[in-house]
Amino acid sequence: MAVYRYRAMDLQGAIVRGTLEAVNPLDLEMRLRRISLDLITFRAQSQRRLRKVVRGRADLINFCFHMEQLLRAGVPLVDALRDLRDSGGERGLRDLTANLIENIEGGARLSDAMEQQGGAFDAVFVNLVRAGEESGELPEVLHQLTTNLRWQDEMLAQTRKLLLYPLASGIAVIGMVLFLFIYLVPRLAEVIRTLSHDLPAGTQLLLDLSDFMVIWWPLLLSVPVLLVSVAAFLIQRNSLLRQRRDRLLLQLPVFGPVLQKIILARFSTYFALMYGAGIPILDCIRVAERIVGNLAVQHALEQVGRAIGDGQGLTAAFRSTGMFPPLVLRMLSIGETTGGLDRSLQNVSYFYNRDVRETIDSVQELIQPVILLVFGLILAAVLIPVFGPIYDTVSNVRF
Repeated sequence: MAVYRYRAMDLQGAIVRGTLEAVNPLDLEMRLRRISLDLITFRAQSQRRLRKVVRGRADLINFCFHMEQLLRAGVPLVDALRDLRDSGGERGLRDLTANLIENIEGGARLSDAMEQQGGAFDAVFVNLVRAGEESGELPEVLHQLTTNLRWQDEMLAQTRKLLLYPLASGIAVIGMVLFLFIYLVPRLAEVIRTLSHDLPAGTQLLLDLSDFMVIWWPLLLSVPVLLVSVAAFLIQRNSLLRQRRDRLLLQLPVFGPVLQKIILARFSTYFALMYGAGIPILDCIRVAERIVGNLAVQHALEQVGRAIGDGQGLTAAFRSTGMFPPLVLRMLSIGETTGGLDRSLQNVSYFYNRDVRETIDSVQELIQPVILLVFGLILAAVLIPVFGPIYDTVSNVRF
């Protein structure tokens, strides 16, 4: 099916713009009529572009919040979607809502219509909405999704906060080293060699290193980038390498434990949401496999699913993987015993969220003096051998 960008008129005479899938222009006109719109103009566009404009998390938060409020007020589903479409929000959200209306009026349930939107809604979202439809608690599910999407934004911000500062500091250190060895030291080298022909070994080594970097600095910068690109390409094409990379990431000092807590917080939050909505445990695990974002943890969850399918208990299945820390296992055991598994996992999520924030703040406070110390050591290592011979020469001059 093709994707069309259209301009249409609703029953009140207002102009509505949006995007809709259709077999051909005639089919587009018929689909618009089913949602009470009269086609004015249209043009074809790529499906890839449509998927891009409806994937923003802010659009999904607005969608969930708007639909929750209207459904709690007793507004019928299609009327609520029409209100959202005509509310003048972001174009991506209007396009997404128009597609949902067209699919629902064609006989699909909301969850089935979401599944047909080219990946705009992930598996967790669709499964939770389906569970809400079956239980009659769709507004409550949409409220939970709104809270969860905002939580995702917060966790993404925490992850960026953890990674960006060390990355920016590393780039600054590399830039300073290049400036010193490629710009500053070569300009002082002639003065140093003129003042003293018998240079200390450290100074001579520094000057030789500077001469080497002046000639080969493009290669020194491009080779690591090329190696990283080749490694990323090979890892992307080999699931075993990706799994080993993801396992290695979890074992890194400082960053590994934080990353593991972020992943476990995400898993606990999603699992609690799905289980609380009435989705069976095995289905919760299968969906969670695709959203943890780490192949090592995903492989562990696959093992858990197989063990539970073979009749093993929930806590024992998680313990057998060796991937989940004692806190998770303890809360799973409590939830399994009391029947409050969703509440137990929400406690895990709360604990890890708080721990991640505190750890990231502590790491940032620690990184700042470390970076300053590194800057100082590099400056000392470069400037002392450079200015040492100059100082010795000037101090021996007699007036």
